[in-house]
Amino acid sequence: MLLSPETVNFNNLSVAVPSFIRHPTLRKLAERVQHETLNTLTSPAMYEAHNTSHSTRILDSLYQTPIADASILVAITHERKPKLLLTRRAAHMNSHAGEVSCVGGKHDRGDGNNVVTALREACEETALPPNKVQLLGQLPIQTSKSGMSVRPIVALIAPGLVLVPEVGEISRIFWADFESLVTQPTVEYAVEYKMQDQVATLLTPSWQVDGETVWGLTGRVIANLLETGFDRQLEWYYRVDNNR
Repeated sequence: MLLSPETVNFNNLSVAVPSFIRHPTLRKLAERVQHETLNTLTSPAMYEAHNTSHSTRILDSLYQTPIADASILVAITHERKPKLLLTRRAAHMNSHAGEVSCVGGKHDRGDGNNVVTALREACEETALPPNKVQLLGQLPIQTSKSGMSVRPIVALIAPGLVLVPEVGEISRIFWADFESLVTQPTVEYAVEYKMQDQVATLLTPSWQVDGETVWGLTGRVIANLLETGFDRQLEWYYRVDNNR
């Protein structure tokens, strides 16, 4: 590990201001995600009589959001050709072993909010420094196959960071070309799924990224991100393959 979460400050967090983002794809994404994030405020009227900055409103909205069972960081590099950070979970993990995921994990009591959960877990898993992160906002809750509520936190990160996988949890760090995800068609993926004493083959959409298959909750999060940011409508389904 290059960083220890115990020595990292999670209090001084920054928010990306869309008007300061030069790259059109990222600027559009920031505008859309932040618009949706502000719509989750419990009481937007509380800002009408105060000269409150846009960044403060975003942070307040994120901090007011009810705490989920887990949070993930949807981290995109802030550069002309942005990339999405992905990992493959270690094969020995008790849940989602060997599957592709965004960095993140379960909420700890000391976190205080979903943002700190996502950043702390990202730091633990990849040594991603929180001070290299600019928050965009959040996406709607997703539910994992184990029934956990998962809150995606969307952010820009500095390009060229040296990230190190925590071998106890992560077997590989890799990157998806973000603009390709916006336009690339999905590929139907067959996965074996055990239901009680029977094994069924489920068909579901996926992306093929650098030799990895991105599906499941991670695929749903990406699909929702693309719908929010770019109006891309993707049907996300799980269908039993009766031909096998």
